Amino acid sequence: MQEKNGRSGELVYKVIGIIHSPFKRNVGIPIQPTASQAEGWVEVYKEYEDGLEGIEEFSHIILIYHFHLIKKAKLKVVPYMDTKPKGVFATRAPSRPNPIGISTVKLLKREGNILHIKNVDIVDSTPLLDIKPYVPQFGDDIRIGWLEDRINRLKKTKDDGRFS
Repeated sequence: MQEKNGRSGELVYKVIGIIHSPFKRNVGIPIQPTASQAEGWVEVYKEYEDGLEGIEEFSHIILIYHFHLIKKAKLKVVPYMDTKPKGVFATRAPSRPNPIGISTVKLLKREGNILHIKNVDIVDSTPLLDIKPYVPQFGDDIRIGWLEDRINRLKKTKDDGRFS
């Protein structure tokens, strides 16, 4: 919504489901899906089940969700795998002005309104905002900035609760 001064107003999204995982707290969770072997499931609310038609044809899906445990937004954060502050928009840290998360997970199977997934890096009972199919060919000429010389630490790095 656009106001007269050009600044955006408040937006409201509908929660379309709940993400379930073995992670009950936001400590000790792998910090990216590729660092996780954990399985979970997505419960899409029944009124949105028709929107899942054809999703089982994809091996991976992108989950867009609300970081419901984040209490305060920060514009500067010390991200995982670094010791120096960065602007939050140059990180994937959850403590954001709009606490929206994205994870690309492996879709194991669909059973009605339930999606069984793998590579979960999301705390249990996280509100789901949207789902999109993952298509790797939609990306090209990718650079990873300050993470370039740190990406090898990904599988060993876990959430330490710094953004709780």
